[in-house]
Amino acid sequence: MPHVAFVPFTGLRVSTAEMLGFGMSLPGLRDRGEALRELPSLGLLTLAGMLSEEWTCSYHPSSSTQTLVDDVLATVPDIVAVSALTASVDEAYRLCDELRQAAVPTVLGGLHATVLPEEAALHADAVCVGDGESVWPEILVDVLSKSLKQQYEPARPFDLRLSPLPRFDLLPSKSIPRWTIQTQRGCPWACEFCGASRLLGPARYKPADRIDRELEVIRGIDRTPWIELADDNTLAGRDDAMELLSAIQKHSVRYFTESDWRIGENPALVKALTSSGCVQVLVGIESLAFQYAGMGRKDAQLNRIMQAVDVIQDHGIVVNGCFIVGADGETNQSLDRLTSFISDSQLAEVQVTVQTPFPGTALYRRLANHRRLLDRSWSHYNLFDVVYAPDMLSVSELESGLRRVLAEVFGASENRKRKRLRHQIWRSRPGWLRSSR
Repeated sequence: MPHVAFVPFTGLRVSTAEMLGFGMSLPGLRDRGEALRELPSLGLLTLAGMLSEEWTCSYHPSSSTQTLVDDVLATVPDIVAVSALTASVDEAYRLCDELRQAAVPTVLGGLHATVLPEEAALHADAVCVGDGESVWPEILVDVLSKSLKQQYEPARPFDLRLSPLPRFDLLPSKSIPRWTIQTQRGCPWACEFCGASRLLGPARYKPADRIDRELEVIRGIDRTPWIELADDNTLAGRDDAMELLSAIQKHSVRYFTESDWRIGENPALVKALTSSGCVQVLVGIESLAFQYAGMGRKDAQLNRIMQAVDVIQDHGIVVNGCFIVGADGETNQSLDRLTSFISDSQLAEVQVTVQTPFPGTALYRRLANHRRLLDRSWSHYNLFDVVYAPDMLSVSELESGLRRVLAEVFGASENRKRKRLRHQIWRSRPGWLRSSR
């Protein structure tokens, strides 16, 4: 029987030993990094769910060691499907290069390969541009006939109403700390910096019955699953939000998602979100020094955003405030203001990263046009390394400023304060969920 090996390159990457050691010394950063490493690759699991009975498959979480190559080759694959983001694509390229030497064909997909297919084709035998579900059957046929094309691109965005059931059974038999499901793909907003799945096409929404089926399978494996919705902006632009939340609620799961802060201006929606089992939502507050282009309805005064945050947390949902440092106009003074703002806020969780111009975004094009991009490898595009010339600071000043912000925001005392606040918020929920996340 033909065999496909799936290899995801996921999780948080840090390119320098200095930043890695620094980040791992900060409890808040370490916890989030570990959570990201735990997330399964939903894209590849979905492709596995489309295989016919004539195919066998295996799932190989990525590793930087030779063991990964040996493990993959041991399955005697007819094709190796690899997925990677920009920060991990160099690792994916190395794997594809080694497999090519062993005469094993590879197909590479993901956001980076979608934006730079010509580059990806230098390493992989085939490149998937855009939604993988639309072209996967064709790829499998071509593998069997040994007529693999260099590039596969769907004629139209994939219809999520046809979403196959991911092969969650391929994950390790040990308890999975976090499961992932996707309820939508893309986002109705067009933020300049966004390198998420809107690059794959317009905003689309998965029907509630499909989500219900996925949760039923997960609950059959794990009686008390922790779910992370692999969405860009879960409730933005969705007409059937209540139907979605009702479908999730019946499975009694805890989950984390990302959404627009404006949900806090709709108390009925927030109440339904709480009832559905949502315990944490990431909200993009972004930069305090710069207003990004294309943010659409996300654009608002800071006090209005924070009032919405209070409403969400008053309903027993922890808000993870997401901030970007290093945008145009950033100075040492503005970095200090950001640190003070976060410390004085009632945000129960925080995420701080450096502005990162991912290829394919409007931000990347703008900085490239002004020749502000530095000559750094893709492994530096990891949300913590500076890869462009700031306008008000030097590169070294922004790097040291970022470390200063991270050290204060994610220090032990601040981390303890937010942990207490999280438990206080969760205790306010009916049937308080005992969770330290």
